Amino acid sequence: MENLIFIFSLNLGAVILMMMIGWLLSLVLKNVTVVDSFWGFGFVMIAWATFFLTDGFLGRKLLIASLVTVWGVRLSIHLTWRNWGKGEDPRYGSWREKSGKHFWIVSLFKVFLLQSLFLWAISISLQYGVASKTPEMITWLDVCGLTVWGVGFIFEAVGDWQLAAFKSNPANKGKVMDRGLWAYTRHPNYFGESLMWWGIFLIAFSAPNSGWTVLSPLIITAVLLKMTGIPLTEKTMVTHRPGYTEYIQRTNSFIPWFPKAKKK
Repeated sequence: MENLIFIFSLNLGAVILMMMIGWLLSLVLKNVTVVDSFWGFGFVMIAWATFFLTDGFLGRKLLIASLVTVWGVRLSIHLTWRNWGKGEDPRYGSWREKSGKHFWIVSLFKVFLLQSLFLWAISISLQYGVASKTPEMITWLDVCGLTVWGVGFIFEAVGDWQLAAFKSNPANKGKVMDRGLWAYTRHPNYFGESLMWWGIFLIAFSAPNSGWTVLSPLIITAVLLKMTGIPLTEKTMVTHRPGYTEYIQRTNSFIPWFPKAKKK
């Protein structure tokens, strides 16, 4: 396997450069929500940079790079479309308000460079899996990983589509989305994203000495559960959506399960 330290370092530098471009764009637009559009694309960039810079087993390289591309391109397009023409995300807006006139530089470190570090760390398993030369065959772990990834992709893509359709109906303005996949988990998109990275890890896990790359799915799951995912999203939802507290009481936060009966 090629010098992984070099590959990892090169990819980290590329992601930081990409996010700094995003930061400059945010200064022009006065809207740091543009960072969302760069998130998925960053993984795609890392996947294909590693693909062309390493000599891993072609079948696994293509599998991982293809899965990451499908996920990353879809997510970037979805987030760009969702945010187009709208104001700054309330989560970032509150940071802008607290930081005042210094937010222009605070956002570089607190938003763009921080996300570049998380992006790179989450991509460790994909980098290792793409770079590994062995085993020179598709294994049962590859198949299991593909299956887990597929279930996760369905949750994220379908969940996003259902939410977008719900919001497009003027009659639903101010209401809580609790239908479809959203009836079983308050965050099917976050659950799906986490599951996809567990799938990528399982594929990479077929390579020798790859157990440590479990850091990738652990980090993304922690981010979604404890940091910028569910906590910040629900803080905003509880404030702006009447009925969301009741929705919390009857619907699982992350792992899908049957909802509790509505209180009469």
